[in-house]
Formats: sequence, structure tokens, C-alpha cells
Amino acid sequence: MQEAAKTPIASPPGATAASTDSPARYRPSPLVIFSACLILVGAGGPLLLRVYFVHGGQRLWLSALLQISGWPLLLPPLCVSLFHGRRHGIANLLLPPRLVGAAAVLGGFYAVSCYVYAMGSQALPLSTSSLLLATQLAFTAVFAFLFVGLRFTPFSANAVLLLTIGPAVLRAVLGAAGTMVCLLGMAIKGDFGALRSEAASFGLGKTNYYLVLVWDAVSWQLLNLGIMGLITCASSLLAGIMIAVLLPLSQILAVMFLHEKFDGPKGIALVLSLWGFASYMYGEKVQQKKVEAQKSELLQQQVASKTEDLELAAP
Repeated sequence: MQEAAKTPIASPPGATAASTDSPARYRPSPLVIFSACLILVGAGGPLLLRVYFVHGGQRLWLSALLQISGWPLLLPPLCVSLFHGRRHGIANLLLPPRLVGAAAVLGGFYAVSCYVYAMGSQALPLSTSSLLLATQLAFTAVFAFLFVGLRFTPFSANAVLLLTIGPAVLRAVLGAAGTMVCLLGMAIKGDFGALRSEAASFGLGKTNYYLVLVWDAVSWQLLNLGIMGLITCASSLLAGIMIAVLLPLSQILAVMFLHEKFDGPKGIALVLSLWGFASYMYGEKVQQKKVEAQKSELLQQQVASKTEDLELAAP
């Protein structure tokens, strides 16, 4: 009887040791990978905006509109997501009225920031404006540290569903509000009446003028949606890191297509950007190993404690 009673006591430690020797490694979720890909694909937005100014474009409010007006592209996937999630209740998938109002206000401020960015893109080369844009990583890091407790992490299948819909809905509200502000600015500045003459005098031709506008709006929408996806599914710091990673790509595209000069200071900034990205990835790997080691040690301590209790309780 004693041997039979002691037999199950020895099995848990061995089974647990086998499981703790190979702890599960962290892998980014598909939503994080998809959001990062959207950012990389949307890197053409700043390039096409600079192409617009280089070849004769002068409308700043139109340029701001291009950075926002692609939000209708979100409507088809939103409708599909709402259709598939109808069993959870449509009301549970929609944003609260307060959040919609806050997003609308932020959309107005975002339109102003896009106008300011358009001014910078008109006056500065793409490689220089990209350097200035990358400096926001410092502010992102500070606010990520201050508000890290508010970081959202998906815990269930229902939460994953909401994460898929939430960023797109929020982005659509921001885009709609920002579009109204930009349209108002265009009406005040008389941009609507000047579009035909500007298209006729565009350096790449009238057809390419409209193609640049359309694809620029699409690229900016992909970029913005990817950034919001990373903020929601991972962290604002990772989103800032990805924006900084666009710096080398923007500089390469600017040299290839806009024939901008690549001087010493820009080369130093490029090296520092790549170095910072590599440092971030290495730090994440080291931190993940520490977390895995702590979990493994804690689990072994718990198993050892339970085994000792069972041995003491055995007759």
C-alpha cells in the first residue's frame, strides 16, 4: 500500500521538469505582424506626398486631406467584421458615445497636425522630414513609461475580435472628423476651383496627378491603420520604433526616386536609427529570456513545495 501510495508522488516532478526545460517562447500575434506589414507598405505615403510638391503641387489643405481621407477603405472590412460578430450583439461591437466624441475631437487636431506636416514636406526634402518625424520616438517612450499601466493585452477570442474591429472603427471616426476639417480648409482657401489648373500644370502629367493623389491617400491610410494596430495590439513604444524604422526606407526611396543628396549627417542618422532598432530588438529578447527563466524557477519551486507536502502527508 505504501509503494502504491508513493508511486504517483514521484511522477509530477519528472513531468514538470520536462515541461520547464523547454518553456514556451514568445511569438508576436498575427495582428501585430499584420500591423507592422501595413506600416511598411504604407511607407510610400510620405514619398508620394513629396512627389506632389516636387512636381508643382501647392495645396496644403489638399495634402492634409490625403493623409486622412483614405478612411472609407475601412468600411468594407468593418461591415464584414460586424456581420461575423453579430452573434455577440452589434451594440457590444460599437464604440461608446463618449469615445466617439473624443475620437472626433482628436480627428480635428489630427487634421491640423497633418496640415503642419504638409508644410514641412513642402519645404524640406523627404529624408530631412523623415528625420524630424523619427524624433517623436523620444516623446513616445516617455508617455509609454508614464501610461504603461494602460497597455491593452488580448486575453480571449472575444477580445481578439474586438481588437480587430476596434482600431478600424476608431480610425474611421478620426478620419471622418479630420476629413471635415480639411474640406472646410480647402473651401476657405479655394482649393476646389484650383484643382483642374494644378492638374494641367503638374510636372508628371494630368493623369499621373490624380494617380499620385489616390495612391497617396491609400498609402497614408495603410500607414496610419498599421500604427494604430500596433498601439492597440502591442504598445505605443513599438509603434514609435516602427516609425523610426521607416527612416532608412524613406532615405533610400528619396535618393532613388527624388534624387536627393545623401550627405554625412543623414548617414549618421541612418546608422543611429538602425542601431536603435537593433538595440530595441535585442533588449526585448533579453527581457523575454528573463521572464521565461523567472516563470520556470517559480514553477519548479511550486512543484517542489507540493511534492514535499505530499511526501509529508503520505502514510
